[in-house]
Amino acid sequence: MSISGHEVSGTVWKVGRMVKNLKRGNRVAVDPGVECAKCRYCREGRGNLCINSMFAGAAKVDGCLSRFYTHPANDCYKLPDHVSLEEGAFLELISVGIHACKRGGVGFGSVVLIQGSGSLGLVTLLVCRAFGASKVIMTDYLQSRLDKAKELGADLIVQVHPNDIAEVVNHRIISALGHHASICIDCVGTELTMSLALKVTASGGIIVLVAVGGGPTVKIPITEAVIREIDIRGARHYINSYSIALDMVASGTIDVKPLITHHYRLEEILKALNTSRTREGDAIKVFVHTNRDWVC
Repeated sequence: MSISGHEVSGTVWKVGRMVKNLKRGNRVAVDPGVECAKCRYCREGRGNLCINSMFAGAAKVDGCLSRFYTHPANDCYKLPDHVSLEEGAFLELISVGIHACKRGGVGFGSVVLIQGSGSLGLVTLLVCRAFGASKVIMTDYLQSRLDKAKELGADLIVQVHPNDIAEVVNHRIISALGHHASICIDCVGTELTMSLALKVTASGGIIVLVAVGGGPTVKIPITEAVIREIDIRGARHYINSYSIALDMVASGTIDVKPLITHHYRLEEILKALNTSRTREGDAIKVFVHTNRDWVC
């Protein structure tokens, strides 16, 4: 079993003799994906589709949930003095949101539905705003998360119940929005959310599937995509997004600090995982600090 963890920042302890861009004491955010740079996808500039890629905490690749972690220097991004390590650890998630928005063509005037108001959905909301979306509507089944979405700038929020059917939720969203959404970003990935996306997205619109939470096979009304020319696009990780994510945070374009709800030491990892799983205390982003000297 490999060590988990892929959203990470830290302080450089030691560098290899060929490393020139980093030195001991630098604070960095770590891009957890390492591509081969040799396959056809890497050569085409689509390294996120690399067939030989290694991703921290996935499959048999150890993640970063440890006191020391080794990673290629080129995938470590030096943090400006005014950017905290906590903000640096968000760069992976922000990069996912950036890639999703690029895949969906989010820009000035876009009307975007984001399904799921967890940490990924909320970060994607912030990125949509930074990209110029004119209106963003958020869904979730937890009212506390919808309240946070509203606090972060969502124009409209719609609560979805686990036993709802797509037609019912579609009516709620259309009633709230007044029309269909031009882009739908699904950060949940269940049969309900995929079916809803096909109903609530405008003809000629775009659906971006970021999460897959409903298993390898789902039943969806695919005819909607055909007769209304709705594009369905997958979004795998990200590509060339880390520098943009860092610029967004460093410039103050987006503020992720309100998403941080809990802090734990590495020795409290089981408690941290339970908090994240049960959403105790309205948990959104739970941080595990591996530095022995960390103080709250």
